[in-house]
Amino acid sequence: MKFLHLIWSNLMRRKLRTALTLLSIVVAFVLFGFLCAIRQALAGGVTMAGQNRLVTRHKISIIQSLPESYKHRMERIPGVALATQESWFGGVYQDPKNFFPQMSVVPEEYLAMYPEYLLAPEQKQAWLATRTGAIVGRKTAERFQWKIGDRIPLQSSIWTKSDGSRLWEFDLVGIYDGRDKETDTSLLFFRYDYFDEARVWNKGQVGWYMVQVTDPSQAAEIARRIDEEFENSAAETKTEPEGAFLQAWAKQIGDITLITATILSAVFFTILLVSGNTMSQAVRERTGELGALKAMGFTSPQVLALVLAESCLLALLGGGLGLGLAWLLVARGDPTGGMLPMFFFPKGDLLRGVGFSASLGVLAGIFPAWRAMRLRVADALRRM
Repeated sequence: MKFLHLIWSNLMRRKLRTALTLLSIVVAFVLFGFLCAIRQALAGGVTMAGQNRLVTRHKISIIQSLPESYKHRMERIPGVALATQESWFGGVYQDPKNFFPQMSVVPEEYLAMYPEYLLAPEQKQAWLATRTGAIVGRKTAERFQWKIGDRIPLQSSIWTKSDGSRLWEFDLVGIYDGRDKETDTSLLFFRYDYFDEARVWNKGQVGWYMVQVTDPSQAAEIARRIDEEFENSAAETKTEPEGAFLQAWAKQIGDITLITATILSAVFFTILLVSGNTMSQAVRERTGELGALKAMGFTSPQVLALVLAESCLLALLGGGLGLGLAWLLVARGDPTGGMLPMFFFPKGDLLRGVGFSASLGVLAGIFPAWRAMRLRVADALRRM
């Protein structure tokens, strides 16, 4: 710490160059923060998937439906604790850009399957008592400023009612919260019995089944038994862990992890070149001064440490400012208006960002610092 003033003075010697390098690092880490938040939003559900839950869908495609009667046959299979179904609704609220997912479910079964959805007991009872009742996550409720008691009209692009209309209206009887920060609170759930009775076609059919197993270590074997149960039937099934199912959804737009890693690698490699060039120029300009320091008694390791400290201070300062700015901007919420329900900057990625900034400082400064350490006093003083 006693050399901090010397290190800072060296950085301030070329204020414009230092400022531009610092700004480049800040921008790189703001981009890092946003890409981490986007990756979390698109693929975060995979990490939160229950290890004791399987998804059973039609073997051909997710858009093919399954008979409602499959539920009881699944629950007779050894190792299956509970089976419940979901069906995609695909409605829009007022405007097509107001997208959020809606599902028809069996209330009690679904809440038992997903304990991470926290719903007040009185709201649960209201849902069970109201045939047209629906519950919605806190994020979507705040997005549209809905409150309990509102009547929510949804225009479906898929399902026609028995009266020929595609306008479905639901009574909002509950707003659920997430047990964890990663829990998706953007969904709306309504009752399957009302939905199945009111629609014109596909009655008695469901989208897919969620299956809870008693022993997660036996999940693969139970999945095989489920698929064997419906083998050679009119609607054969494919059963997989919930995480794999959600990952398949996310990968419809590409490998999110690979995309973000590729972009960030290119950005950080460029910033490494910029920072390394800045430190190389700084060392070349101070060759004579470094020789004078050695002549005054500074050891070669001390010179190495001074140059590395200068590089790390610049990188950590830029990285810290960039990560802080990214945290504030991401905390303002989803910039797409609800398309990315789990949009936030994970703390693990924040810590990784700090590690990246320290690594950037070391890598950018190690070669200039090595040259400074190996500098001979006579050669250095001759350049003054």
